[in-house]
Amino acid sequence: MVDVVGTNQTIIVVGGGISGMTAALEAAETGKQVILIEKRPYLGGRVSQLYKYFPKMCHPTCGQEVNQGRMKRNPNLRVITMAEVTDISGDTGNYSVSIKLAPRYVKDSCTACGDCEKAVTTEFDDEHNYGLSQRKGAYIANKMAYPQTYVLDPRMMGTEDATKAKEACKFDAIDLDMQEETIELTAGAVIWSTGWKPYDANKIQPYGYDRFKNVITNVEFERLMDPHGPTGGKLLRPSDGKEAKDVAFIQCAGSRDKNHLAHCSRICCMASLKQSNYVQEKYGHDGKSTVYYIDIRAIDRFEDFYQAVKDNNNISFIKSKVAKIEQDGDQNPVLHGVDTEGYKRYATSHDLVVLATGMEPSVDVSDFPVKLVVNPEGFIEQDDKNGGVFAAGCSSDALDVNRSVQHATASALRAVQVVNQVARSEVQ
Repeated sequence: MVDVVGTNQTIIVVGGGISGMTAALEAAETGKQVILIEKRPYLGGRVSQLYKYFPKMCHPTCGQEVNQGRMKRNPNLRVITMAEVTDISGDTGNYSVSIKLAPRYVKDSCTACGDCEKAVTTEFDDEHNYGLSQRKGAYIANKMAYPQTYVLDPRMMGTEDATKAKEACKFDAIDLDMQEETIELTAGAVIWSTGWKPYDANKIQPYGYDRFKNVITNVEFERLMDPHGPTGGKLLRPSDGKEAKDVAFIQCAGSRDKNHLAHCSRICCMASLKQSNYVQEKYGHDGKSTVYYIDIRAIDRFEDFYQAVKDNNNISFIKSKVAKIEQDGDQNPVLHGVDTEGYKRYATSHDLVVLATGMEPSVDVSDFPVKLVVNPEGFIEQDDKNGGVFAAGCSSDALDVNRSVQHATASALRAVQVVNQVARSEVQ
């Protein structure tokens, strides 16, 4: 049983991505008691699945390491993973929060030695790599996973491999009898920071994501580049493992489209500009990128980054909404459309196509455990009707990492103000 207690001076943060971690840390460092709830077995969210940030082109592991260090040093912050909020009742300053805990089947005494992973042979699609590779049934999600504690896949329970994992553990850290639990916590304020998910590219039928292996999404492209990813950092085509030296990037894949996502997801242009540099990072002057775009939305200081990419002779821009993708006999995706600058029709083949899929909230409005005011796209609005429940980061809008962190800090301040008001009212 998880030993944790909340009061009306406690702030609960739901979601352990970059926004959730930021909100939790900022609130805890003011002296407030904070409980961070994360559905996955580890913290880090989508940022942990990136290869590099824009515009500095640095690796996310640096920021993750800093945040993890802050967490370990802060006695006011409690982290509970594999936990899902199922209900929130009450009112501002006095919420009752129901939390469902999924069994990890591994105790806190785990030393992350890896013997259980070596003992099992069962494999499943690797969620961290968006299903581009497989992982063992006993696993740690990634090198930077926090906490560094193994987890057993529940689909392995009752099998011979589960027994092998338990027998391989020298520290008796595996408990195959763990059961789902439910706990009730009290909180003065709740920060909803459940992040975003990529739009389902299967729904964009003309682009053939469901039919052509060499049509992938921007988040999958990030994993291909990562040294710890499915190809060990080699930019290879999923169909045949050949080097992808000629890569096309299709902007607004499902965004700004009344049939899919009506909103602009804000990050997609910058993500593709960043990723267009990846091709040359791997292949030098042999690497070629082509960006098919409606318009490029690089705002604020990102304009300089955009200009630098435009000045690169190995990166081309075609102003066009790609109409459809077909495939030739060599499994090369062939893009069809009209270049609106000159109105020339094209049918151009590339080694690989990357769809800049948009962002949508990771939790559907119908699945919220409490009624909140949301906009037509499903993002949570800043509204007094939401009481002491505040959105942070991409649960509030489509935001890049920088703006997500800023927004999370603001949400932490709002939550701190709520619990301070509760404390003052009790004294009076």
